[in-house]
Amino acid sequence: MLIDSDVLVWRTRGHVGATKHLRAVPGWRLSAVSYMELAQGCRNRIELARLKRALRADDVEIIEVTPDISRLACRLIDELTLSHGLQLGDALIGATAITLGLPLLSANAKHFRPMDELMLEVFVP
Repeated sequence: MLIDSDVLVWRTRGHVGATKHLRAVPGWRLSAVSYMELAQGCRNRIELARLKRALRADDVEIIEVTPDISRLACRLIDELTLSHGLQLGDALIGATAITLGLPLLSANAKHFRPMDELMLEVFVP
């Protein structure tokens, strides 16, 4: 399963449901885009080190953007930006999940629902 950054933000805020849900998902993965979103949200080096330690402790695989993911993200942008306001990060995250055949866990259902090929699992905080 691919995890959207918003679920991890809920976890860092101490949301019991997010922590419980992630513990129940063996071998979850993170898009490099989601990692970058989380890293950008860190206020200092200590928070960044804490993020990296937590991801290592959970043995999280960070999935890099490949040419196939990029091509699919471009197609999603072409199809969904004007009609649904799809943004770059969400296109890349969705394309990662679709390309790898993984379900995506996200609290931002509105951002991902228009992607017909995506297996979306909605996290409700």
